[in-house]
Amino acid sequence: MTMPREITRRDLFMKLGIFLNGIVGVILAVPIVRYLLSPVARERKSRYESWIPLGNLEQFPSGETRLATYRNPVVNTWDGDTADIACWVRNVDGQTFQVFAINCAHLGCPVRWFPQSSLFMCPCHGGAYYQDGSRASGPPERGLFEYDYRIESGKLLIKAGEMPTPGQASNIVREIRPCA
Repeated sequence: MTMPREITRRDLFMKLGIFLNGIVGVILAVPIVRYLLSPVARERKSRYESWIPLGNLEQFPSGETRLATYRNPVVNTWDGDTADIACWVRNVDGQTFQVFAINCAHLGCPVRWFPQSSLFMCPCHGGAYYQDGSRASGPPERGLFEYDYRIESGKLLIKAGEMPTPGQASNIVREIRPCA
């Protein structure tokens, strides 16, 4: 028969230290586990593919280009006013629309519409775009990014959530050949 051993001061502090380190480990693990499981816990894909109303068709007169804003569908509570995204809406002929991202295709600076010259102008590096969004001059290598749109019940809707970008970039190296 063995006698129960007395707990020494060293053993007490060792057990207390292990217990406190375990608590700290759990506290530090919670945000890491939450981050790793966030895609599973919250399905964001549906919000990325949502159709957002820009307004009634009467807000966009035929032959004019107007600034419109929409609320980012993938928003957090702390985003505030930064979740409001601007875009340019061009009503071509009353039935056909073009909705452009406000960002220049060069470095993303916000472009402005100048109705006097029928041009979108970028203040950062002098990029210019025609009224149909195609490149006019300056450093951008392509036209403005366009949102997909549709009309439902007299309202103009855009497919928002992800920034529209080109499917195939023209400056991607497709093959490498030796110099002759």
